[in-house]
Amino acid sequence: MRLDKLLANMGYGSRKEVKLLLKQKAVTVDGVTVKDSAMHVNPEKQNVSVFGERVEYVEFVYLMMNKPPGVISATEDRYDQTVIDLLDPSYQHFEPFPVGRLDKDTEGLLLITNDGNLAHNLLSPKKHVPKWYYAKIDGVVTEADIETFAQGVTLDDGYHTKPGDLKILVSGEESEIELMIQEGKFHQVKRMFEAVGKKVTYLKRLSMGTLELDEELALGEYRELTEQELELLATK
Repeated sequence: MRLDKLLANMGYGSRKEVKLLLKQKAVTVDGVTVKDSAMHVNPEKQNVSVFGERVEYVEFVYLMMNKPPGVISATEDRYDQTVIDLLDPSYQHFEPFPVGRLDKDTEGLLLITNDGNLAHNLLSPKKHVPKWYYAKIDGVVTEADIETFAQGVTLDDGYHTKPGDLKILVSGEESEIELMIQEGKFHQVKRMFEAVGKKVTYLKRLSMGTLELDEELALGEYRELTEQELELLATK
């Protein structure tokens, strides 16, 4: 890897700013001061330091966010704040992206990473990764709805969903439910309930595969995944 690319990726500035560091004799490789920004280094085997501090090379970043409402699941947007805007610049320079999407008004678990392979595995329809949601529903959710969801629901565009596991927590004029689906169609949970004549008024994702939302995270907060969480995801 080129030295300037390594330092830029690790948050030491743009390529231009990295060149200034080199001119200032601030960068050493295995204890030797270097000035060539195009020099190739192996950060896993060589000691690259800036102002005497070793550069800890990290290729991928894995963040769990409790997505707040009003923020969109995208890397950039001309009008709305994105989940990436909520991240500290020390994470933004990794150019991470949300794995899948949550609607603008939906809260809850969102995985943010720059690991394309992991994202593909979690989103691939062939993997059947389960996603659990908690929702409040305008209308009485019944045992008949449970049976209907278990057979799959035909959406407004004619698509028939895979079976969903619907659990009733509170049944009444405003019902509370948990629902597991294995797909991620546009507004899927909302459209599934619309198909049975009901409306979702609040939606929160609780889990994705083995990854469960850390309830200690306030809306808009995030943290790095633990090694155990990452190992479980990687084996999915």
